[in-house]
Amino acid sequence: MHLTFSHRETWLHRVNPTLKLAASVLLFVAALFVHDPNVMALLAAASLLPLLATGHPPLRVLLYASPFLLVFVSSASGMIMFGTGATLWFELGLIRITEESFYRGLHLGLRSVQVAAVGLAFALTTRPVALFYSLMQQLRMPPKYAYSFLAALNMVPLLADEFFTLRQALQIRGAGPGRLGIYGRLRMYALPLLAQSIRRAHRMAAAMEARRFHSGSGKRTYYYIYGWSRIDGLYAVSIAALWLLAWLLGTHYPLLAATDVR
Repeated sequence: MHLTFSHRETWLHRVNPTLKLAASVLLFVAALFVHDPNVMALLAAASLLPLLATGHPPLRVLLYASPFLLVFVSSASGMIMFGTGATLWFELGLIRITEESFYRGLHLGLRSVQVAAVGLAFALTTRPVALFYSLMQQLRMPPKYAYSFLAALNMVPLLADEFFTLRQALQIRGAGPGRLGIYGRLRMYALPLLAQSIRRAHRMAAAMEARRFHSGSGKRTYYYIYGWSRIDGLYAVSIAALWLLAWLLGTHYPLLAATDVR
């Protein structure tokens, strides 16, 4: 079972995965200290731009980004309708919308979109194998942890294949989903899948120990070599320029009256 789709490789795919991971984490943390909804709106828009360079078809990117609307509404609505504030706009039962709660909810929704966009851009342009190889080479991650994560990721499609095979086998024997209750389905699916996963994990652990992944001694060679290039510098400069531009425009040319929602 394949969990990925074909796509065109762009310059974002050639950026060092460790740099992309560090930049994504830094952007997540930096967004927590932005309290101006004008700046946050521009930062959210700037975070959506890299999605155009992921190499995936526009319709697929739009499909991936469609949950952003749900993320925005779900995160903003709670703060808007049940927040606190002095300038009352609307009140009906438990719902109380004020000017302050509206801007806080809008700011929270935009922050959620920004975080989701950064995470999606990282996921669409970074292969797990490349990420862990880069972490082993740039950040000296122990190979036993890196290869363990890779092995766990490779087991996900195998687990999905086994689930579909088990479901088809049960349907042939007349034990389809409609004939079983919740407990029956849990017992018929969970126990065989769990037992098979434990056996596979044990065999994988034995194979890794045989290849001395448990030992930190000795120099290990890598099939994929990752280093630094000019594309990494271009990526870092582009991210910094987008954030600086969003900060300057949001500060000097605000679109909303509120400039601090704390």
